[in-house]
Amino acid sequence: MTKSINTYLDIFSSVFEPILLEEMTSRAMLMNVSGGEIMISPDQPVLAVPLVLKGTFKVARITDEGQEVLLYYVKSGESCAMLLTFWMTTKVSSIKSVAEEDSILLCLPLPVADEWLIKYPSWKQFVMNTILDGFTGVIKSIDDVLFKKMDVRLVNYLKDKSKITNSTLINLTHQQISEDLGTNRVVVSRILKNLENQKKVLLYRNQIKLLRDL
Repeated sequence: MTKSINTYLDIFSSVFEPILLEEMTSRAMLMNVSGGEIMISPDQPVLAVPLVLKGTFKVARITDEGQEVLLYYVKSGESCAMLLTFWMTTKVSSIKSVAEEDSILLCLPLPVADEWLIKYPSWKQFVMNTILDGFTGVIKSIDDVLFKKMDVRLVNYLKDKSKITNSTLINLTHQQISEDLGTNRVVVSRILKNLENQKKVLLYRNQIKLLRDL
């Protein structure tokens, strides 16, 4: 197991000091998460601090009406700002996090994560920076909802998804997109059709091909 963790920890070699990386190999564990699997749901306690070694996770807020609203993505080399906040405040989760693809997590026991805040300055800095970046992402999501038209939000969403997956082919249904954006499927379909007419995308069954002019 140690050898496997060492292989993935290269992604953090410029973030944490070597002695901390070495301690991670003996005090943390790997977790494989399948695409579509829920990492945590609202009202669940945080049992470990996760670092993403491989893959991408979608973080969403669930409204009182049960609607999912996309907040941000967590990629390899990162952790989830909201989960770090819940850990530090000993609160249960208020978000839902789902693996976008087959992913690998490094899970740190809570007492160990607490200990490292005092023992390793690089760990404390990583936690604080992650929380700051995460809440910056949340504020951006709120600004998008309040001030940007849905067509602009949809284009930005598609570009972000393309960047995360490193592909111009987006494998999502119109319904899935509408749930992420907190809108109606009919609205998404209409905007996508307009984009296709403008030769900015190509629409297939459950797929969207982004073109250069998008």
